[in-house]
Amino acid sequence: MKIGITHRLFLAILAAAGLAVIGMFLIMQWNIERGFRRYVVSQEQAQLTRLAERLEEGYAGRENWNFLKNDPDEWHRLIAASFPREQPGPPDREQRMPPWRGYTPEPHGEPGPRPAPPPPPRGFGERFFLLDAAKVPLLAPAGVSAAAELKPLHNRERVVGYLGLLPHKRFSDERQVRFLKEQRLALALVAGAVVLLAAGLSLPLANRLVRPIKALAAATRQLAAGRFDARVPVASTDELGQLARDFNSLAHTLENNEQARRQWVADISHELRTPLAVLRGEIEALQDGIRRPTPEAISSLHGETLRLARLVEDLYQLSLSDLGALTYKKRELDCAPILSQALESFRPEFSAKGIALASELGDGSGNPLFADGERLRQLFDNLLENSLKYTDSRGKLLVRLEYANNGAVIHFQDSGPGVPPEALGHIFERLYRVEASRNRATGGAGLGLAICANIVAAHDGAIHGMDSPLGGLWIKVTLPLTGRMA
Repeated sequence: MKIGITHRLFLAILAAAGLAVIGMFLIMQWNIERGFRRYVVSQEQAQLTRLAERLEEGYAGRENWNFLKNDPDEWHRLIAASFPREQPGPPDREQRMPPWRGYTPEPHGEPGPRPAPPPPPRGFGERFFLLDAAKVPLLAPAGVSAAAELKPLHNRERVVGYLGLLPHKRFSDERQVRFLKEQRLALALVAGAVVLLAAGLSLPLANRLVRPIKALAAATRQLAAGRFDARVPVASTDELGQLARDFNSLAHTLENNEQARRQWVADISHELRTPLAVLRGEIEALQDGIRRPTPEAISSLHGETLRLARLVEDLYQLSLSDLGALTYKKRELDCAPILSQALESFRPEFSAKGIALASELGDGSGNPLFADGERLRQLFDNLLENSLKYTDSRGKLLVRLEYANNGAVIHFQDSGPGVPPEALGHIFERLYRVEASRNRATGGAGLGLAICANIVAAHDGAIHGMDSPLGGLWIKVTLPLTGRMA
């Protein structure tokens, strides 16, 4: 039989309460018995003191112990008389004197009848024993050790005997036993009531604690079924509340990722459909004889094929970067020569479009980078190509390299058109376009800057976009120097 978490929690709470009650019951029972035993011992010590006084007075009138050896009943009467009277207040000396045979206390008036002392507890008198001055048993049960704790009896400042009381191993008085039984019964009733109360409270408490867990389980099943809009209510600030908040955050992230995936598939389909539609139209025109297979027509087909190949290659590179499969062969190198080579390779294209290309490259021989030279060249080529495509004719591009804050900082500042402020935070997203300045006629697919962001991240750097002082886009790339930045 499968036991649910509610019943497990109920049994755990009930077991904890039961163990606590049992422990409390045993401790309280032990404490009561120990305290009661101390009380009984204190009472017995008081009785032992009273009996010792009577024995000393009796010995003073006889000068020996023969009155006890010859009359054992007198011993029992003395023991019985040592118990406190029923009436309150201390008895006088005459009342405390035992009525032994042949001895009459000094009269203080007419002697009257003495009230009988209360009977001692059953078995109590058998525990008293009397030894003489040499510790020889006079009235004692068998097996009394002379090394037992004894109370000396004095007469005229000399020891004439010893009075002892054997410790009891268990309570023999019916009233004592009844008192302890009543205390145990009361403790048992209280323990039972506490257990029942714990059982009555633990089930609703378990249901309350498990309710958010059940809500999380149901929402998790919905999330596994593809319903990324599933959320759970946050009703507390404890660990369960934090778990609910984390689940909602996870569901929100998965929902955004699913939307991004769908948008990604739609954008890729759209990007691939455009060059394929152009190729299909031109080829069908050639097949129908609308266009002749002239070198210009073949060149147009070749250009669309190259554009499609670049798009596929960019997608491939981006997918490798996302998967972490791009190979990086890092070593210590100088960034300036690589950037200079990239600028020289693009200079003719910038000149053909009428864009002034200016550069300010310092000497970085003393500031090496731990990087992959081929990937850095890919990074610079993509950034230069981006500026070449989206900078108007007769514009300007300024590339500046500097070293600051233990890093190499490369600035790409071009002239207009600029990027709207609301679009600056999205230019490094894949397939993102600013339609006012970018169009498919230029051949851009919106993947170049996304690849740049991945390359910079692989080098533990940072890349940012902002408004350029020249009126266009300013891209700032920061790469850590060897051993100086994490």
